Amino acid sequence: MDSKILFGIYGASGFGREVMPILNENKHKFLNNNQNCELCFIESDPVAEKLNGYPAISEKKFFSIDSKKKFFNIAISNSKTREALSKVMLSKGAKAISLISKNALVYDSNEIGEGAIVCANAMITSNAIIGAFFHANIYSYVAHDCIIGDYVTFAPNVHCNGNVHIHDHAYIGTGAILKQGTQSKPLIIGEGAIVGMGAVVTKDVEPYSTVIGSPAKPMKK
Repeated sequence: MDSKILFGIYGASGFGREVMPILNENKHKFLNNNQNCELCFIESDPVAEKLNGYPAISEKKFFSIDSKKKFFNIAISNSKTREALSKVMLSKGAKAISLISKNALVYDSNEIGEGAIVCANAMITSNAIIGAFFHANIYSYVAHDCIIGDYVTFAPNVHCNGNVHIHDHAYIGTGAILKQGTQSKPLIIGEGAIVGMGAVVTKDVEPYSTVIGSPAKPMKK
């Protein structure tokens, strides 16, 4: 690849392959006129030369390619891995970009940090503040006045209602429902907490705890 502009999705698992078409939709936002570009997957140890028609290369190869600019995003669900890789990529001069599907909806007055991924049929309504490298999988939504930290992950079909505060590295499982809070008393999901699949969260969740069920309760160890 001798392209002028290089785009990489770090991670070629199922989610990475779902995100690559979103990158293909978004790439024009970062190109001037008719600049040439190449899209690729980045893996620590590539198992194939191509995946879904795109080259799969190592991180070392990504940075060895002569290009005018290098852009990246990280399609890895483990938030700690996502954080570690983002720091490495940024330190080497690559630029993180946010990717929002053309089938997603983002309304007014939202702040979204670098490296976010908002998948098809996801929605962010209004006046939300969202940190770096957020993942909103398909059919998830973030309603008004929510505050979401860095490296937070929404699995598919998460219902995050208004005035919910989610701290760094929290993971919200498929189909979970987070009850609406208020401005004076937002619902709080603590740092590193895990909300299980299908859980209905009506009360604050402690940091680094796991809650399951309806209504959600701490999982017994």
